[in-house]
Amino acid sequence: MADLGFAGIGDLADAYRDGRSSPIAAVDRCLARIAELDAELGAWQAVYADEARAAAEAASAAIRCGHRIGPFHGVPFALKDIVDVEGRVTTGGCAAWRERISPRTATIARRLIAAGGILLGKTKTVEMAMGGWGTNRRMGTPRNPWDANVARTPGGSSSGSGVAVAAGLAACAIGTDTGGSVRLPAAYCGIVGLKVTERRLPTDGIIPLSHTLDTPGPMTRSVEDAALMFETLLGRHPGDTERDRERRVGLFAALDRGAQGLRLGSLSEAERQGVADDVLAVYDEAIERLRSLGADIVPFEPPSPFDSMKDGCFAIIAAEGYYHHGELYEDETAAVDEDVRPRILAGRGMAACDYIGALEARAREGVRFLERMRALDAVLTPTTASAALPLEDVDQHDTPARFTRTANYLALCALNVPAGLTASGLPVGLQIMARGNDEAMAIRAGAALEAARGPLSPPPIGAP
Repeated sequence: MADLGFAGIGDLADAYRDGRSSPIAAVDRCLARIAELDAELGAWQAVYADEARAAAEAASAAIRCGHRIGPFHGVPFALKDIVDVEGRVTTGGCAAWRERISPRTATIARRLIAAGGILLGKTKTVEMAMGGWGTNRRMGTPRNPWDANVARTPGGSSSGSGVAVAAGLAACAIGTDTGGSVRLPAAYCGIVGLKVTERRLPTDGIIPLSHTLDTPGPMTRSVEDAALMFETLLGRHPGDTERDRERRVGLFAALDRGAQGLRLGSLSEAERQGVADDVLAVYDEAIERLRSLGADIVPFEPPSPFDSMKDGCFAIIAAEGYYHHGELYEDETAAVDEDVRPRILAGRGMAACDYIGALEARAREGVRFLERMRALDAVLTPTTASAALPLEDVDQHDTPARFTRTANYLALCALNVPAGLTASGLPVGLQIMARGNDEAMAIRAGAALEAARGPLSPPPIGAP
C-alpha cells in the first residue's frame, strides 16, 4: 500500500479485508505522523494515543477472527473539539472551557465508534465554531500544510480537522458546518467536505452555534470516502453499507454515474466579480472538465446575490449564537478570543421581530432559489473567492463564506471537491450545491470531477 498516513477509508477497508494491513499498522502510522508533524501543524487539541492503540489491537483481533463489522471497522478518525465524548474535555476552542468535561457522547460519535472506528483524538476549532478563516488567538491556529514557507489560513471553523486529514494525520474527520465550516477548510486544505442537509444528522452532544443551521459532516480525502462516512453517520447497518458499496447501488451508484446528462449552473458574470483570477482559472477548468464529460452547463443568476444571502445567514447565526453563548461573551474578564467576541455579541441587540423576520426571509429566499434552479441538478461555485491567505493578511471583520453560507441559509446540501491547484500550488475547491436531501447528486458530480481531475499530490508539509 501507499503510505498508510494517506490511506482513505475505502483503502483501509479493502486492505484489512484482504489481510494486506491492519488497524494496528494504520493507527501506529497516524500516531507516528502526529508525533512527527503536529508540533509544526498544530491540528490537534488532544490525542488519545493509548486508547487508540488499545482499540486498534481489539479491531485487528476481531478482523483476524472473521468478526469484521464493516467498512469503517478499524478506521482512525478525528473529532472536531466541539463534539462531546463522555468523560473527555471538550473545549469548543475556548480557553475559558479548558476543563469542561463532556457529560455524554454525541450520537454521531457513538455511531462512528459502533461501526468500529478508532478515535484518535480531538482537533482544533475556531472558538465556538464562529469564524471561517480558521484562526484561534488563545488555543492556537493550525497551519495550512500546503505552504512550507508562509503560515496560511487553514479555513474554519473545522480547522484542525481539515489540516489533520490533508496532512495524513487521520484517515478522516468530523467537522461541523453552520456557514461553511466543513467546506472552507476542505477547500483551503485540498480535501473533500460534505455539508449535509440540515437535520439529516443528529446534533445532540455538539456544542451549538446556531441550532437552526448547524450540521455535522464528513471531511475525507476522496468523494467515495465522504459517502462511506456519511452512511456511517446516518446510522446505517455496516453490513448494508458494505453490500451497497460492493454492488454499487444506493448512494454508491451515484459515484459511478458520471456527469453525462447533468444540467449544472455556473457563476454569472456578476458573481464572478471579486473572485481572484487564479481561483477563476481553476474553477473554469473544472467547469470545462465537467462539460467535456457530457454535462450541460449554463450561467446561473441567483434571485438574490450570494453576498446578500451571506448576510441573511449571518443574522440567524448571530441571534442564535448570542442565545447560546452571550452570557460568556458579555463577561469582559472571560478568557475568550477577541476576534470571536464581537461576532457573538452581534446578536445582542436583535429584537424578536427581527429574528423572526430573518427566518421568514430565509424561507422566502429558499422558495425563490429553488424556482430559479428548477431546470438544474446542481449549482457550481468556487468554494472560496481566494486561495488560502497568509495569516498576516486576514481581515477578521470579513469572512471567506461568500458562497458557502448560501447552502446553509437555503437548507441545501453541498460538497467541496478539490478542483486543482493555483499556479503557486495552493488548492482551489469547487462547491457543488444540490437540493436538500439530494446528497447523491452532489456526490455524483463531485466524483465525476474527481475522476477526471486525477489525484492531487500530497501537501508539502507531511508529504511521504
